[in-house]
Amino acid sequence: MLSRLGFLTIGLFDPDDPGAGHESTLRIIELGERLGFDSAWLRHRHLQYGISSPVAVLAAASQRTSRIELGTAVTPLGWENPLRLAEDWATVDVLSGGRLNPGLSVGPPMRYDEVRDALYPDTGDAEDFTYTRVERLLRLVRGEPASPFRGREGIEDFSDRVQPHSPGLASRIWYGAASLGSARWAGKQGLNLLTSSVVKAEESEDFEQVQLAQIRAFRSAHPLGDRARVSQGLVVIPTDGASAAQVARYTAYAEARLPRTREPQGPARMMFAPDLVGTADEIAERLEAHAAFREVDEVAFALPFTFEEADYVQILTAMATRLGPALGWAAAPA
Repeated sequence: MLSRLGFLTIGLFDPDDPGAGHESTLRIIELGERLGFDSAWLRHRHLQYGISSPVAVLAAASQRTSRIELGTAVTPLGWENPLRLAEDWATVDVLSGGRLNPGLSVGPPMRYDEVRDALYPDTGDAEDFTYTRVERLLRLVRGEPASPFRGREGIEDFSDRVQPHSPGLASRIWYGAASLGSARWAGKQGLNLLTSSVVKAEESEDFEQVQLAQIRAFRSAHPLGDRARVSQGLVVIPTDGASAAQVARYTAYAEARLPRTREPQGPARMMFAPDLVGTADEIAERLEAHAAFREVDEVAFALPFTFEEADYVQILTAMATRLGPALGWAAAPA
């Protein structure tokens, strides 16, 4: 039975009028709260026309909402300084009243050879993009010392740890895993696990079985075992209440993306899940037969990238009023 329902958006905008797109994203988050969603998540898009600074947008969202949890899915840590990110996360968590759920991943920044000189002009070859970078961030978020000095110098007071410190934030950090090894590592770290519509085909080319294996590996390594939190993030498009034009657009979108789901893609052998388009009852039936979905009770369904705000309003309304209840979910009280 589904206990927590969330959604994920990329927050696209017109480069000639970026404010309108960001404002639209904030309105969508506000709508999510009114509809009773438990969480709203933002992707990162660097040097593209999607939200590049979710932490800033979520700070704004924290002042326009009061209940819905706010997350990133995910922050690619290779673009970030762990100490500065720890400060930003803690600040937004304080502003939101403890509602931030930051998700992250490791690895070099996308298209690193092209952005290296702008991002790390002096240290590009020395930067560590391994799990060590995540571990440094986790220590800082948990309140371990960032400096050997604490006290007063002149008229200024200094802390030896990141400020503000938000004690509950560390328990709300999520890891976006695509491989069995990264899922197992996240479990050993005591993190929460974000699974998405993309996995690495390692022991199988069956998406559901690969994702199921990752979830089980994560929980087997986690101190909480089967109680460790896992959220699934498939692309789900319920058509209840949609116009004929919207249904046609949604169907064409999913069909255009279907070929990539048939076999592993690229040198990394990435597998993509098919987008789920149909009535709430049809999608619920497909999800209840999904091997990995049966292992979770939390989701953050991904909204398609390229639709209009009116489409997102229809999709979110159908998720909250039809699909969620069909999966056993109850909306949060207003």
